[in-house]
Amino acid sequence: MYEGVVQDLIDELGRLPGVGPKSAQRIAFHLLQADPVDVRRLADVLVEVKARVKFCSVCFNVSEDEQCRICRDPRRDPSVICVVEEYKDVVAIERTREYRGRYHVLGGAISPIEGIGPEQLHITELMSRLADGAITEVILATDPNLEGEATATFLTRALRPMGLRVTRLASGLPVGGDLEYADEVTLGRAFAGRRSADA
Repeated sequence: MYEGVVQDLIDELGRLPGVGPKSAQRIAFHLLQADPVDVRRLADVLVEVKARVKFCSVCFNVSEDEQCRICRDPRRDPSVICVVEEYKDVVAIERTREYRGRYHVLGGAISPIEGIGPEQLHITELMSRLADGAITEVILATDPNLEGEATATFLTRALRPMGLRVTRLASGLPVGGDLEYADEVTLGRAFAGRRSADA
């Protein structure tokens, strides 16, 4: 344990996802030894990102504008929506260059253990987007883990009565993994070989 503000910094860094106590301590001491100009630049960027970045009013992807660049892009296919759990999944899919439709970010996955049900996700907004009949296919690209599968099953059952083509990403993604860690080739093949999502 360190004193005062140093321990406060370590504690705050340790609250970040994927940063354990030792990593938090290493980062804290790196910042203490860094040039004050570099530390100020980091602090300024953190404050600016919280002030300027918001979520797209259509798909809930991160954006500095009312709508994200993908929703504003007229070259994207408006008849296909790819449903993902988090905005980082949008980046993973975009890296494949296999998909030219639009997205819908749920903001998580159904997880009863963590108290996350359909009401905590952007499912109502998804249903509103589908109401006008312009969408013909919904691709469910949730993580291939227990929560992702539960979310995909819930959505499949909710969407089937609407007469939409509902598909899931094909095999090739490891069960228990996260989309953001999949390499471009594996994710691209999974996208190209997606299958019908049967409840």
